[in-house]
Amino acid sequence: MTASTIGVNPGPPPVGDEPRAEYAARIARWERAIADGDRRHLLISNLRLATALAAAAAGWLVFFKAAASIALFLVPALGFLALLVVHALVLQRNERAARAKRLYVRGLERMDGQWSGKGPDGERFTAHHAYARDLDLFGPGSLFQLLSVARTEAGEETLADWLRGPADVVEVRARQQAVGELRPKLDFREDLAVLAAETHVGRTSGLANWATRPPQGLPAFAAVLFAGLAAGTAALIALAFMDRVPIELPLVWLVLQIGCVAVWRRQIGDVIHHIEGPSLDIRLLTALLARLEQEPFTSPRLTDIHARLIAGGVRPSARLRQLQRHVSWLDSMHNPLFAPVGAALLVRAQAAVWIDRWHAANGRALAAWLAAVGELEALSSLAAFAYERAENPFPVLLDDPAHGPRFDATALAHPLIVGHAAVANDVRLGGGDPQVLLVSGSNMSGKSTLLRAVGCNVVLALAGAPVRAAALTLSPLAIGATLRVEDSLQAGISRFYAEVLRIRAIVETARGPLPLLFLLDEILAGTNSHDRRIGADAIVRSLVAGGGIGLVTTHDLALTELPKALGTRAANVHFEDRIEQGRMVFDYRMRPGVVEHSNALELMRAVGLDV
Repeated sequence: MTASTIGVNPGPPPVGDEPRAEYAARIARWERAIADGDRRHLLISNLRLATALAAAAAGWLVFFKAAASIALFLVPALGFLALLVVHALVLQRNERAARAKRLYVRGLERMDGQWSGKGPDGERFTAHHAYARDLDLFGPGSLFQLLSVARTEAGEETLADWLRGPADVVEVRARQQAVGELRPKLDFREDLAVLAAETHVGRTSGLANWATRPPQGLPAFAAVLFAGLAAGTAALIALAFMDRVPIELPLVWLVLQIGCVAVWRRQIGDVIHHIEGPSLDIRLLTALLARLEQEPFTSPRLTDIHARLIAGGVRPSARLRQLQRHVSWLDSMHNPLFAPVGAALLVRAQAAVWIDRWHAANGRALAAWLAAVGELEALSSLAAFAYERAENPFPVLLDDPAHGPRFDATALAHPLIVGHAAVANDVRLGGGDPQVLLVSGSNMSGKSTLLRAVGCNVVLALAGAPVRAAALTLSPLAIGATLRVEDSLQAGISRFYAEVLRIRAIVETARGPLPLLFLLDEILAGTNSHDRRIGADAIVRSLVAGGGIGLVTTHDLALTELPKALGTRAANVHFEDRIEQGRMVFDYRMRPGVVEHSNALELMRAVGLDV
């Protein structure tokens, strides 16, 4: 069997407490910036009040008393306007500093195990997925919530796609290289994370849908026509005010103008309707792309993203600024003071033509830009995980399918359990080791957690992320799991029947192109011992015969006889517990062989049942 490590050295990971110390230093730096910004905010607020009062006093003297020249009013008035601009910039910097501080506070929360329930949880990605609930991939306290630092829907969707399905070996290695390059780029990842407001995830799906819609096909000459009509309107109104032309002439011209615009009224309305929602995120995407364009990269995946963006020699941020300018004219029509003037000058119609022309020229490219941003945000999420979990290595991917599936982990632990609370175990399947481990043990001893630890680390490995282990070597695997099977009152399905349906789907997955990793928790627990033994024996034999590897947990010690029939292809392992001073104690260490006792009666007595 051949194993290839990643082709580009991702650089050494941070050592020891370096991530924690770096985050603490950045939090302190941003706290100083926030304090300085608050002082500036207070100073400018007071100056604005003073200049406003001065302007009011000067205005009274100039306009009501005629006791001073206009300059006396203009100086404080212009000063007030200048302070408005400066104040807006100060508030913007203050908000950015606050977002940057929260970014690193959340990083420390992730390292301290206090991240659960904070930030987006990706619950919407769970539906209709074969094992997302089994492995806690999405939802509160999920793998997605631990990993995601994405600030756009495109980034969240890309990361979710990577967690929901394994990539091939070439793709995984490319992601590993990119994650390794992004891992030390804290400034770049910070910029990506704080460009969007903390309380807002960029709704880039609306922009993506708009990009894929066909343009309305407004002709280029319509822009020239509308501009000419608007210029004529402005000129005639000006001449009417100077009594150079009769007032009826501009009115007749406006009627003619309305008739010309009416030819494309439907198309103009559709353009404006479909851009109004996505327009909110054009500024965000522009800022993200502008930052991405500036960053040099060396790994193949990141240089490819960069090259896709700059294709054609025009930076996408520059193209988006053009669109942003056109959309801003539409936004200006919401101003009640400008709206009548804008209507007379056909601002909406002119903007619609230019937006539609932009759409026709750049719609397909916009979809590609969104995909690039989504991919970069997903890689940045994995890079943050790699930086904060410096002790976690990248797995080694095997690329020789002739030798069958393989999962070889040293000191494997659950990635969602923080620090030393996660007990590590060695787990080896395939490649000369047993294909299946029959895991017995008492309630709460760690059997299900072991299965989830194996499954979650496979998800991380085949997404391109580091894994929670001292070392992991594996081949590409398809996952099938029955850790969280539920009945359905509405569908009239019992838990046992739901489990049977799930197992049937797993058997079908085993016939697919990838070898199967099966994780069967308390297999067939909803039926009697006789039927369970026969059914479990047949199911496990079928999965093993089909080349699958996996783990099966059980309370039924009759099932631990299965390795005798499968020989070296199966082995028994177990978890133990003990009673210390009236309390049940678990060490969560996997041991060879079959468990020798059960704690069910002790648990019932511990909660006060008389058994």
